[in-house]
Amino acid sequence: MDRILFGDNQFFAVSHLSDERSRAQAVRFKDNQAIIDVLDTVQELDIHTFMCTTHDRIAQICDYIRQHPEKYKNFKMYPCMPYAHKYANAVTELGIMGTLKAYMPGNILSFATKGGMAYIQKDFIAMMELMVDAEMKMFHGINTPVIFIQNVIVDLILGLKMYDLFAGYAAHIKKKYQAEPGFITMNMCRMVDVCESVGLKNPVICSSINKIGFRVSGSNAAYEKYLEEKEFRPIAMQVLAAGALKPEEAIEYVCRFPKIESILFGASSKGHIQQTKELIEKYSRR
Repeated sequence: MDRILFGDNQFFAVSHLSDERSRAQAVRFKDNQAIIDVLDTVQELDIHTFMCTTHDRIAQICDYIRQHPEKYKNFKMYPCMPYAHKYANAVTELGIMGTLKAYMPGNILSFATKGGMAYIQKDFIAMMELMVDAEMKMFHGINTPVIFIQNVIVDLILGLKMYDLFAGYAAHIKKKYQAEPGFITMNMCRMVDVCESVGLKNPVICSSINKIGFRVSGSNAAYEKYLEEKEFRPIAMQVLAAGALKPEEAIEYVCRFPKIESILFGASSKGHIQQTKELIEKYSRR
């Protein structure tokens, strides 16, 4: 994985600090060209991995990338699924069957045959495979070397103790997409232990890691212990603690841990993107 990953929260009005900031972002990025302009800036700054949700507008960005293969020949995308609001809105607008027709791969009859039997047999792994394949349709022809489950699902599965789903997901991603499975979670330590228990070696796990413990489940002391002792491939997100930390202080902290393979951040201006990149490079060399 690349050391620096660029995220998409700012494009879809997600701010953990300010509703006013979210509204401003929604206005700024109401057109896809504004998103494309930032991604082009990111590439100019030698950042080539975009970690993104499966928001409907990402499908349109994928269309643009496929239409300009030379421009994006070194560009990678890390899909994060599912985008829960997309399905909730679709059910409201289209109904359950309409949503299935819109998002399920193949025709509705083939879904009913496989999905219906899976439900009857409570074959949740088969149902999960269907949903993954539906989400991945938008990324066809694009380099997606790591594919993530969002924390809303990962942490639900952790709570339900249905750990075999993680192994099933990993097997499907590796076999069908020749990619690494990734997991986003708000409970890094438990996820590391669960992956070990189901035989997932050196898993890619993305979680909040920051100096003040913002959205850290447990304690920073526990996280630091795992970052020093456990075998996994950590990605640090929310390193700025939603703006509560100054960039240099925040980046210096996460770069203390050599095991952290990648740092994920989002920004909307060239100045902030460049500043964060330079800080990561500065403290990674120490």
